[in-house]
Amino acid sequence: MFTGIVTGIGAVVATEERNDVRRISVSCDYRIETIDIGASILLAGICMTVVAKEEAGGKTVVEFEAGPETLRATTVRDWEVGKRLNLERALRLGDEFGGHVVSGHVDGIARIVSREDFAETTRFVFEVPHDLARFIAAKGSVALDGTSLTVNRVDGDRFDCVLIPHTLKVTTWNERKAGDSVNLEVDQIARYVARLMAAA
Repeated sequence: MFTGIVTGIGAVVATEERNDVRRISVSCDYRIETIDIGASILLAGICMTVVAKEEAGGKTVVEFEAGPETLRATTVRDWEVGKRLNLERALRLGDEFGGHVVSGHVDGIARIVSREDFAETTRFVFEVPHDLARFIAAKGSVALDGTSLTVNRVDGDRFDCVLIPHTLKVTTWNERKAGDSVNLEVDQIARYVARLMAAA
């Protein structure tokens, strides 16, 4: 379980295709002794399992494997060497819960329609697949590339979020532009409410 509060930025240093699995190596500043094989780490909003680790060049390099469903439903299929990723370690009992409940199970891909930079903040407008738009509400929460964000306004299949300077500084969002694709996880409460209403 995660919160969408980014705790580090990693960079893809290698990728390898093995039949229907893609192996991704990510360099980060997490201390190697704190990472267990089999642990879960959120990479750009995707919950992935640590399958190997090593130290290289003063950094910790962690390896992950993405299967067919992850490759189909997320942006991981497009990651190349140099790609920077928002990272979050899994919650431990007693950790501060600062964002919202994030599972790391990506629902789909959102596209950045526009970016508008103001004096301090930046406004992004996103477009989402039509079947996911019903889960997004003004003042509700979404996880985009692993970042817990508040929705400002909703207009059909589009919505916008305004990011504060701190978020722009400690995440990869300052690198994002119109046309980019990002991983979207809708709020879990909205998903379950919709399911209960459909069942009723």
